[in-house]
Order: sequence, then structure tokens, then C-alpha cells
Amino acid sequence: MAPKPPVPPAPPTPPAPDRRTAPADGPRIAAPVHVPGPHGPWDAVHRGLDRRGSAVVYATWGEWLPAALAEPALRPLLGRDWQRYRGTADAAIRYRFVTSRMIIKYTAAAALRTDPAAFDLAYKLGGRPFIRGLDQIDISLSHTDDLIAVGVSRTGRIGVDVEPADRRMSYELLRGHMCTPAEHEELERMSQDRQASELLRLWTLKEAYTKALGQGLQLGFTEFGFGLESGGLIAPDGTPAASGEWAFGTHPVLGRYLLSTACHDTGLDPARDTAVRTMLDPAFMDAVEDALATG
Repeated sequence: MAPKPPVPPAPPTPPAPDRRTAPADGPRIAAPVHVPGPHGPWDAVHRGLDRRGSAVVYATWGEWLPAALAEPALRPLLGRDWQRYRGTADAAIRYRFVTSRMIIKYTAAAALRTDPAAFDLAYKLGGRPFIRGLDQIDISLSHTDDLIAVGVSRTGRIGVDVEPADRRMSYELLRGHMCTPAEHEELERMSQDRQASELLRLWTLKEAYTKALGQGLQLGFTEFGFGLESGGLIAPDGTPAASGEWAFGTHPVLGRYLLSTACHDTGLDPARDTAVRTMLDPAFMDAVEDALATG
């Protein structure tokens, strides 16, 4: 009898997905990108937008401040924010304001593949930034201490939130104000140290989600929850609350902050080409640029 052919070895088991970064049935979120100045790296932002429809950047305002102070065309770059910048008396607040607006403008420009001064930044009630006349791109801003984070999305709503990683949150004081019964059950089984870290992660996720919804603190944190193992959105009783429409991610950044993102995917993807000049009339864009240049 002829010998049996050797049995090929079994293929290696693929690594388990990072369930804390996104639920298994939802779109994954790209890791946030550290962009320490106007020079980028913007290619990583382009990749996130091309592959996943969204991107998040972060930096300290001190990293961007030299570029802001040396920018000869700062007035047309800031546009309508110029007067607010010039009228802010406190130097620290003024510098944080100008750098945060520069980061927003450059990040949105990366999404639109255009010049940062080529569009007008405006604000909704509550201060949420948006690009005037261009609702294909959604923007979210968050800052704490010296950190600034900006999220952009072309597939739906996005929210970002940042907190110092060493912020201590009292489970006993907050559980009745921010935790669902299902979250209570999971947190009660944890050690005190892990309980504190998970509570901070939950806080940033809930802040990011309500920002994406445009609700802020108006939506009670006990009305929705997150599976501490799955990372997915859940109802107060622990049942899944969304199926693939939302993705969530939490990442440590700069070794001292926690950054969470909530991103909605409408599934329609109406504007995969978000280059601003292919979506808007060129004559209109020329008029906008002339108006911004003249202040």
C-alpha cells in the first residue's frame, strides 16, 4: 500500500480582534494620529479617511503654537475666528484657541484635500464646529490640559473625548449617575484598580457618543451603556443596542491621556470623493477664498 501523503500543518490561529477598540460587527476605527504641527504626518490621516471614512488627530497646543505665531497668513486662515482670537485677553486661552482652530482647519483640509484657508469654519449651538455649506464632513473637538483632539468623518457623525489617564473617578459617587444596571454588574466583579480604569474609559466613551449625537450631557449616561468586554453599545439591561452602525475606540495617547472615539456609519457613503473643488462650484469657491483673504 502506498504511504499516505503527509498532513499539512494547520494554519496559525489569527489573533483575536481588539474588542475594546470596536465591536466585532461594526466598522473599525483607525488609531488616532499624533500630528505635532502643520507639516503632518497627513498621509496617515488620508489613509484613515480612505479606508474607514474617519480619522482622529491629536497634539498639544504647545507643539502647534510656534507655527501659529509665525504664520504670516493667520488672519485669512482663521477667517471669522480672527476677531475672537484678537479679542481674547488671557494669553493661555488665546494660544489654546488659535492652535485648536489651526488643528481643526488642517485636519478638515486633509479630509477635503484642499488648503486650510479655503473654507469657512462655523459653530452650532453649544460650540460644535462645522464647515459652512459642506455637511458631508462632520467634525468633533475635545481638549483637556494641553491636549487637543480633532475627529473628522465623511460617513456620519463623530465624537471625540479626552481625559487625563490618571484622573481618579469614584465608583461609589458616580455609579448612580453614569452606569446602567448591566455596567454595575460587570464593574462590581472587578478589583478596585481595574474598576477605576474602566470607569474612566466608560466616561470618555459616553462623552464621545453623546457628542456625536449632538446631545452632550443632555442625554443621561444611565440611559445607555457599553459592554466592558465587547466594547459595543448596549441598552441598560445589557442587550445590544446597535448592529454595525456605530464603532467605538479608546486609546492611550502621549502616555498620559485617554482618547475615546464614537463614529457612526450611515452606510450610504454619499461622497467618497470629498475633495472640496469636486463638490462645490469653482466660481463659488473662488468667491469664498476672496472673501476670506480680505477678512
